[in-house]
Amino acid sequence: MPKAKKRGRGRPPLPKGHVKGKIVPMRLTDDEAKLFAKAAKAHGHESLSSWIRHTLREAASVASK
Repeated sequence: MPKAKKRGRGRPPLPKGHVKGKIVPMRLTDDEAKLFAKAAKAHGHESLSSWIRHTLREAASVASK
């Protein structure tokens, strides 16, 4: 009986054009992480990262006016 192909760990790579370009490391206190995660969920975002991107984009557009 042939061996089954072993799957790699983690999520498969995204197709070209769907990958984000840069990673910005940021340190948070435990309280900040909890607060931001709660805010992200309350605003209907799938992830903390999507909420942070959305919030920063809004702040940048207001600041650039």
